[in-house]
Amino acid sequence: MTDTTGNPLLDAWSTPFGLPPFERIRPEHFRAAFEAAFAQHRAEIDAIANDPAEPTFANTIDALELSGETLSRVGGVFWNLAGSHTNPELQAIEREISPVAARHYSDIGMNPGLFRRIDTLFVKKDALGLNSEQARVLELTHRRFVRAGAKLGDADKERLGAIVQRLATLGTTFSQNVLADESSFELVLETAEDRAGLPDWLVAAAQRIGEERGKPGKAVITLARSVVEPFLTFSTNPGLREIAFNAWTRRGENGGETDNRAIVAETLQLRVERARLLGFKTFADYKLDPTMAKTPAAVNDLLGRVWPMARARALEERAELEEMARSEGDNAGIGAADWRYWSAKVRKARYDFDEAAIKPYLQLDNVIAASFNTATKLFGVTFTERPDLGLYHPDARAWEVNDAQGRHVALFIGDYFARPSKRSGAWMSSFRGQRKLGADVRPIVVNVLNFAKGAEGKPALLSFDDARTVFHEFGHGLHGMLSDVVYPSVAGTSVARDFVEFPSQVYEHWLMRPEVLKRFALHAETGEPLPDALLAKIQRARNFNQGFATVEYTSSAIVDMEFHALEDAEGIDPIAFEKNVLQRLGMPQGMVMRHRTPHFAHVFSGDGYSAGYYSYLWSEVLDADGFEAFRASGDVFDPELAKRLKEHVYAAGGRQDPAEAYRAFRGRDPDVEALLRGRGFLGETAEAGGEER
Repeated sequence: MTDTTGNPLLDAWSTPFGLPPFERIRPEHFRAAFEAAFAQHRAEIDAIANDPAEPTFANTIDALELSGETLSRVGGVFWNLAGSHTNPELQAIEREISPVAARHYSDIGMNPGLFRRIDTLFVKKDALGLNSEQARVLELTHRRFVRAGAKLGDADKERLGAIVQRLATLGTTFSQNVLADESSFELVLETAEDRAGLPDWLVAAAQRIGEERGKPGKAVITLARSVVEPFLTFSTNPGLREIAFNAWTRRGENGGETDNRAIVAETLQLRVERARLLGFKTFADYKLDPTMAKTPAAVNDLLGRVWPMARARALEERAELEEMARSEGDNAGIGAADWRYWSAKVRKARYDFDEAAIKPYLQLDNVIAASFNTATKLFGVTFTERPDLGLYHPDARAWEVNDAQGRHVALFIGDYFARPSKRSGAWMSSFRGQRKLGADVRPIVVNVLNFAKGAEGKPALLSFDDARTVFHEFGHGLHGMLSDVVYPSVAGTSVARDFVEFPSQVYEHWLMRPEVLKRFALHAETGEPLPDALLAKIQRARNFNQGFATVEYTSSAIVDMEFHALEDAEGIDPIAFEKNVLQRLGMPQGMVMRHRTPHFAHVFSGDGYSAGYYSYLWSEVLDADGFEAFRASGDVFDPELAKRLKEHVYAAGGRQDPAEAYRAFRGRDPDVEALLRGRGFLGETAEAGGEER
């Protein structure tokens, strides 16, 4: 064993709220901490599996739920830093630890002695006198072990363990390659012509990036979505738009050490083999079995219903863009790098809607305050910033969360700005989850986003999509913070993949409400609230370009499903496969997938959303239908509806079947047409549905 004396990851933490002592933690501490934590967890598992006493819920399931606490604590710090503030040392450790951790958990899932005890309890579950949460935990635990290979023979167990280990290595490498391509790209805007068309706030943000990257006085465009998308929207230089767009869409496909094509091919082959070992026809069948959708056919039915409507709308939109371009003397056609630019012009002409005019009203701090205030009005929780707490980066901020009675609920950390050490995108995670088993443990939840900072001394300004992302991720955050269950395995966001987006996407709807915007959308210079006329323009333009947005997303979901419906992936060329699927769909000219295969991190940086990217659309059925209940009540903060939403969704975790949870909140099953209405495909409604993130 490596000497672990004085290792801050293994010491008792006396910090406020049990925060990790970030100021003391160094990369060199992690290997020893992981080694000790793995060993401790193995000993705990062996003690449960080899217990001579007859299996009981307490000595088997309770003990299993409480095992691995040290590993969870060490991993909570490491995996969060690996995503939000990494460095070469952490990346090297990540490449080393990922397969070890995968094999560790795989071995537990296939432990014969442990599974015998779980199976014994499962067989006689109806005679154990369990409450509903315990019964659910036992059901999910048994299913998790079966899906991990607990019923396989020794040879198949060994092969499955090797596959899981290799997939972890591939996923880590995929993610690091994407980050490398994102971090290395810089488009320096040297001249006035290079900056032509760009609003002042974007030039200021690009200059701030230039300063941070050692190019003072230079304006630099990176591949952070909050920078590159507005550049593609406003830049009047088609050559530079093409450069930025190509770099953005070719992440992971540039040859050399960071190319992900071979990684994708091997990943798909191993997933097929994994599914077959576990008795499933395809990896999609394997992944969907425990979800709300259950089968690929159900997913394809939803995608197949949405795709033709989205494609038809996108073709109409392209015709409008081409007409606008011709009216300005541009007959070159609408390329993929041009769509956002000409869309902005059409939207301005049709709705007098200008993103640059709205952005000064969406200050990041005010949008954060709006998300907090919405939670206060719905769920009674309050947020007090704690600048005294030591965090892992100067940009990160912390808030103490209390309930209406002043009792501690959670600690919330917000990490909002892009930097080279952070992977792209937006996500919610936890440094510590909630539980009541053994002790009343409250969660430490983090939202990580990638916005551009404002100019020195100026607030960060958001697009409307950026503001919606704040609400989206905070909805995930509330799912973790409001969790109120006994067992950690069903706490917070530990729910079916196609249900986990419901709490985040339904929360987005409150951003669009006049009650919220009129109070928190205040002009950065004058402090004036968003004018009624501008609010009306936002409402009128809410479904503009929905064909484009839906095609972008749905094509990605369909390609994901097609990849994982393969019964044989031997020799696959992922790029050719992607191209063939899109051709078969009739992908509109000048459009690309929202996430092309070589940087499709949802699907290939691990298997979280593999055969599951459809989940955002599936959850949008729920969120569109769910928010209609609030609108129909006449009070979007209706206390009775909010109480049911909190009790059966945000606080409930995975302690009940998600379909039952939705019915308990809504009183009925969801109506799929609410999604189509929300996206404007079946006529107009007062709110747009949640969007994929």
